Formats: sequence, structure tokens, C-alpha cells
Amino acid sequence: MRSMCRVLMVHFSGFYAWLKEPLCPRAQEDMRQTDLIQLAWADSGKVYGYRKLHDDLLDQSETCSENSVARLARLTGITAQIGYKRRPGRYRGKPAVVADNKLDRQFEVDAPDRIWVTDITYIRTHEGWSYLAVVIDLFSRRFVGMVHAITHDDRS
Repeated sequence: MRSMCRVLMVHFSGFYAWLKEPLCPRAQEDMRQTDLIQLAWADSGKVYGYRKLHDDLLDQSETCSENSVARLARLTGITAQIGYKRRPGRYRGKPAVVADNKLDRQFEVDAPDRIWVTDITYIRTHEGWSYLAVVIDLFSRRFVGMVHAITHDDRS
């Protein structure tokens, strides 16, 4: 053993101390927190970056800095999902039909239920895309109705 320590330029007393307790307390704490980070990352659908993972650890009453979470995430290869991937294939279709601008930015209306306006938004969820369309009466600014739909992805 002493010859091996000499070749590796390690003092033999340090080698025997390492045999008794191979990991220092910081390394043991890093391993424990790395497991928590990987679990939180998997629970997020492998989307979260180190900032949100840090928030998740704080919610679990863990004491850690944002920099240490970033370091452990980088060492384990955890990265945030940036943007959305398009599926391979052709994305052709009919050209969009543009409706005439009948309002011409005249938003002052003199009677209720004459002009309605709509807006649509979409959000990516674990189940797929969630679409929400809302209809509002321009005179009273009251909510008239909405349509909600989810398209399911075949993501794994």
C-alpha cells in the first residue's frame, strides 16, 4: 500500500483516513441534495431549470443556495427546457383567410350586444395544448362566453 501511495503521491495516513470515511460531509450533503434535485426535475417533466429547482427545494425546507443548486444541476446534466420542439414533418396547409377589419379601431359602441370581440390564447400542458377563446361585449366590457379545448400529445 505504501508503494501505491508513493506512486500516486498521496500520504498513506490520508489514504487510510479515506478508507474509514470515503466521503466528506459536504460530498454526502451534495449527494443527498442531488437526489432531491433530480426528483424535482423529473416531477416537473424535465422542464425546470436551476432557479425553479431551487424554489422547489426551499419549499421542501431545504437550506441551499441558488449557486449550489446550479452547480449540482450542471454536474448531473440537468438543464431547463427552452422553447418547444416541433415534430418532424411537413407543415403545409391552406393559406390563412384574413377577415375584413370592420371595426377600424372604433371601440366606442353606443348599444350593448352589437359588437363582440374575441381573443385566443394557448398554453402547453402535460396533456397537450390547452386553447382558450374568450368573447367580450365591447359596449359593457362584460364576459359573454368562452370555449376551452385540449389537444392531446403523444409525448412520452
